[in-house]
Amino acid sequence: MFILENGTPLPAIQGVKHDGTRGDMVASVAGSWAAVLLYRGDW
Repeated sequence: MFILENGTPLPAIQGVKHDGTRGDMVASVAGSWAAVLLYRGDW
């Protein structure tokens, strides 16, 4: 497991936007606070 220390940049996280295009979630919120919600489907 990779543990982030204070000041360590977050690695790039690729995701699919609501319009179907791919993008880097970390770069799109650079300099701001963000919450990422993950949906795993049926439990």
